Amino acid sequence: MRISGITRPLNDLLSLLFPRLCQACGNHLVRNEQVICTSCLLDMPLTGFHLQRENALERSLWGRCYAEKATAWSYYRRGGKMQQLIHRLKYSGIKEVGTFLGRYYGTILADSGFMDGIDYLVPVPLHPSRERKRGFNQAEVICMGISESTGVPLLRTALIRKGRSDTQTRKSRVERWENVENIFATGPDPLPEEAHLLVVDDVITTGSTIESCVNLLREAGPIKVSVVAMAVAESGTS
Repeated sequence: MRISGITRPLNDLLSLLFPRLCQACGNHLVRNEQVICTSCLLDMPLTGFHLQRENALERSLWGRCYAEKATAWSYYRRGGKMQQLIHRLKYSGIKEVGTFLGRYYGTILADSGFMDGIDYLVPVPLHPSRERKRGFNQAEVICMGISESTGVPLLRTALIRKGRSDTQTRKSRVERWENVENIFATGPDPLPEEAHLLVVDDVITTGSTIESCVNLLREAGPIKVSVVAMAVAESGTS
């Protein structure tokens, strides 16, 4: 009790000296909030795809690759809070954003039954030079959060990146596909047979990257592949 009485004022003092701010809106976090404030979490434009079979994301992949199921937590909108969070993760190097989002959505997915039967998480790989510069692969950081909340392990080398793509920004659907064609490969180790792999990415735009990754994994052996992302562009599900 005595320790608790000392700790709370100390925490309050530290919060004044080193304020904890919401990574989506910049407002102060209150006690028990982490990384993202409750207001921003409630304000996210959620897709609800994990509760819908044949949802818009799954349909957008039809005829391009075969995913057992696919979901994304939020819509990705220009100037929106999810865009702010992804930028904070990728370009400001705030890894806590990725692990928090992964943990948070992983809990939702586990509670809904979406994770039932999933054996391994597979992050979409980043080119080694870009990963060295950034210090981490944002998809793997999100994977770590999902793994933490669900207990599903990672297969870090199931996919590797052979080449470096240009930024996908402002590219057409065809240009995005050409930009990622032949830049991925399966890793050196055999994939576990009959496993159900969940490919994880931060944002799905046209789905070209996911298409390439899913097809490669399915060609590698008798496995199932599903897809999850933290966000999906609305144009990518139309």
